[in-house]
Amino acid sequence: MDKLVYIVPGLALLAILAYFLFFKGKAPATPVVVAKPSKPEPFPLIKGEPPVAVRKEPKPEPLPKPEEPASPRLGPAPTPPPPPTVPPSPTLPSPSSPEALAAKVSEPRVLVSPPPALVRVELPAPPLRSKRDVAGVRKGLAATRGGFIARLTALFTGRKEIDPNLLEQIEEVLLASDVGVKTTQTLLGRLRDGVARNELTDTTAVWDALRAEASRILSLDGGPLRAPAKPTVVLVVGVNGVGKTTSIGKLATRYHAEGRKVLLAAGDTFRAAAVQQLEVWGKRSGADVVKGKEGADPGAVAFEATTKAKELAADLLFVDTAGRLHTKVPLMDEVKKVSRSIAKAMEGAPHETLLVLDASTGQNALTQASMFRDVVDLTGIILTKLDGTAKGGIVLGICEELKLPVRYIGLGERAEDLREFQVEEFVEALFGRDGGTP
Repeated sequence: MDKLVYIVPGLALLAILAYFLFFKGKAPATPVVVAKPSKPEPFPLIKGEPPVAVRKEPKPEPLPKPEEPASPRLGPAPTPPPPPTVPPSPTLPSPSSPEALAAKVSEPRVLVSPPPALVRVELPAPPLRSKRDVAGVRKGLAATRGGFIARLTALFTGRKEIDPNLLEQIEEVLLASDVGVKTTQTLLGRLRDGVARNELTDTTAVWDALRAEASRILSLDGGPLRAPAKPTVVLVVGVNGVGKTTSIGKLATRYHAEGRKVLLAAGDTFRAAAVQQLEVWGKRSGADVVKGKEGADPGAVAFEATTKAKELAADLLFVDTAGRLHTKVPLMDEVKKVSRSIAKAMEGAPHETLLVLDASTGQNALTQASMFRDVVDLTGIILTKLDGTAKGGIVLGICEELKLPVRYIGLGERAEDLREFQVEEFVEALFGRDGGTP
């Protein structure tokens, strides 16, 4: 009985295997039909309700290949970062510590554009004053001191009191020394007022009063040239034989030695020797000379020289002119033409118009100055040959009557003998006392 328990199930298992092997294998093979999933039917719409969108399963399409970014490829999606935590404030190292220096080096450099460069405006160079040389000027005024001043000194010698005769004698000396009538009357009027008020009680007081009046008359903003522009154009005029060309050459030598760039214009086209003389001075001083043909128009030469001075950035241009008699109207009108030609070439020029006067001509020099002033705008006087005349009082007459400042005085033949006019130096050299006497 116990064996039957195992035999019956075994036989059943064999029967099942035989069925599959013999009967199931011989049966016709039926095609296997794979049923496609049917589309879900939409729910029927209920009246009054909006349609319900049915989600359609889209056919999977190949995704477009994304463009590779310029940055390096990224790996798997990173895990979300933890919430930020506020770090404790670090302790700053000392500025001189290695950590601070290293941090300073690693800091990004911020480029700051430099501030705009300042535009440098070239201002006109101030006039260079020479040192006072009273002894040198006194030596040059030896003729004047031996004439004009010596006669005044003789009036005061041995006098203790002031009487009317002294004032009359002073008037005679002043008139004889070419001081001029108007200037003499002005000086005598001041002296008489001082005597009437008992301010001038002795000869020393009278002498000091004369000296003070001379200083007042001569103080007209004289001295060296001004340089208001670059180039500064200086027109030099005067009659024949007063020393215009020589004075220009001496001035060129002076200013070239001071480092100025100087140009000369040979405007005296009527006298061939004048052009040659100016060229000689140009070689001596190192200045270029602009000249025209013999007999050329002086205005054209002045215009060309002014234009060239601008192109060369010269500091000074001296324009020479032909000597002319102040009584000849056509020749004087030509000076106007030259001045107008310079003004056409450069606005505001000529900046200086200097009249050269011969001190030895006395009152005739005063007449010349008056005539030239009516033709051109004179800005100053060059008084030459002052070392060779005993009538140096003309300088007082020019300054008092015409109100023209003296720029330079000629006290010799050398270039350095054309000295700039300084009032204190001139008055001291002229009226100064030697050995206790005037």
